[in-house]
Amino acid sequence: MAINATSSKAQKSQKGYKGMAMEGPIATWYARNTRSRIEEQRELARRIAERVPVGGRVLEVAPGPGYLSIELAKLGKCQVTGLDISETFVKIERQNAAEAGVKVDFNQGNAAAMPFDDNSFDFAVCVAAFKNFTQPVQALNEFYRILKPGGTALIVDLRRDASIEDINEEVKKMKLNALNSFLTRWTFKHVLLKNAYTRGEIEALVAQTSFKKCDIQNDLIGMEISLEK
Repeated sequence: MAINATSSKAQKSQKGYKGMAMEGPIATWYARNTRSRIEEQRELARRIAERVPVGGRVLEVAPGPGYLSIELAKLGKCQVTGLDISETFVKIERQNAAEAGVKVDFNQGNAAAMPFDDNSFDFAVCVAAFKNFTQPVQALNEFYRILKPGGTALIVDLRRDASIEDINEEVKKMKLNALNSFLTRWTFKHVLLKNAYTRGEIEALVAQTSFKKCDIQNDLIGMEISLEK
């Protein structure tokens, strides 16, 4: 019985990636379609900045096109670092930061083996990417390791129990053209929802980590998971 329990726990600690590789044209398409949600990124950036000391360090894991990191950098309160496994995204992030005239230290690397020292950051954030991590428990432990004592990690992601009606409403807010609206709805329904976690699954993952527990707040189709070191 103990062997079976251990095996089950190990299976939950890792998962196979079942999404599209975010490189080349796919990454470029994603960057273009998510630009319309820049006001949401600005609002989240303001919320994060309120929780970070002046001159503090913020890490965004899997920043994609880098919009959130860039909005944080524009506020001028903190030092911003990004870490993304996609080579294409890192190039897009650096280009976007240069065009915006802000300094963000974008790096290529794996969330399960972050190339940063222990106790380096005041705040870490990951938006719309955690569900795709193949080593979620290891990634969470890396969040814990790189945070300073008293630091916070915030994960914002899709809930698997989000309704199709609510997803359709969310896609409408993106104000995409007909083709991109169709492709985005299809991706939500047939890829993203399958990868997403339930609240209970997140709590079970966190229980296996140094964080031990978390606070979860639901929104229309997603959840915000706060973890304190």
